[in-house]
Amino acid sequence: MTTLREIMTTDVDCCTVEDNIYEAAVKMRDDDVGVIPVLENSHLIGVITDRDIVIRCVAEKKPNSTRITDVISTDLVTGTPDMSVEEAEDLMGNEQIRRLPIIENDKLVGVVALGDLAVHHQTNSIAGNALSSISEDRDQIQH
Repeated sequence: MTTLREIMTTDVDCCTVEDNIYEAAVKMRDDDVGVIPVLENSHLIGVITDRDIVIRCVAEKKPNSTRITDVISTDLVTGTPDMSVEEAEDLMGNEQIRRLPIIENDKLVGVVALGDLAVHHQTNSIAGNALSSISEDRDQIQH
């Protein structure tokens, strides 16, 4: 059984509650990622996504200096390093998420993205299933 510890990205750039959306956007650009975890006193309190910046900032004409805490997503779904790839696929599909922060001893230790599942040699079909679940029509669900 392959665990997330074996496939997760561990070199994760983070923001703190002191940062603003401009700083988050620059990190996303520089790191070529669509999500940045947000920490307070080394504890994960939320994430900011490229979508958060577009919907909650640009579309609302907020300035680049807007505090990151005004726009982060705080309803987090997390995993552990010892979760199996299959458990992560199920969780990500059920929760409709593409990225899973990995927590150990109350600290962020990595992130698993749908792409991490796809590159794992035994998980091509799992990643396909997750992508199907994540991408399926959710007209009945209201956000």
